[in-house]
Amino acid sequence: MDSEHHSIVIREASLEEILSVHREIPEFQGEVSLDFYKNRLANKSYLALVAELEGELLGFKIGYEGETPKIFYSWMGGVKPEFRKMRIAESLADYQEKWALEKGFDTVYFKTRNRFSDMINFAFKRGFQIVDFFRKGDVEDFRIVMMKKLDGSKIEF
Repeated sequence: MDSEHHSIVIREASLEEILSVHREIPEFQGEVSLDFYKNRLANKSYLALVAELEGELLGFKIGYEGETPKIFYSWMGGVKPEFRKMRIAESLADYQEKWALEKGFDTVYFKTRNRFSDMINFAFKRGFQIVDFFRKGDVEDFRIVMMKKLDGSKIEF
C-alpha cells in the first residue's frame, strides 16, 4: 500500500465508541450519556457503525428495527466536521443498507429537521423520498420523515 494513502474502515462498534464520536458532532446539541443509547436500543435488533482511520473515529451511524416488520430505522449518525466531503457518510450508509437487506429488511427510513439541508440533499441523492413531516418547535425544527425501498421499488402506502 502507498504510504500516502490510507483506507477508512467501516466496522461495527460499541455504544461507547458511538458516544465518543457523537460528542464531537457540533449539530448534536446537549449532553448525552451512554444510557441515552442503551435505553433507546433495549430489546431491539440494532447496528452500530463507526468509520475509523488509523485508530481515529471519524464518524458513526446507528439504527435499529422499526415498529413495522421489515422496516429499519436509521436513527442517528454524523461525521466530524474536519472529515466531511470524504464520502464517509456514504460508506456508512452503504454498509448499513447492505446489512439491513441481508437481515431481511426491505425499507429504511429516518427523521431529520428542516434546518439540516445537507442531510436532506444527501438522502435525495441516495434515493430517499419525503413521506411525512410534522411540526415541532420553529419551522427549522419541523421533522421530515424520509424513506426508501432497499430494492429500488416504489414506496406505497
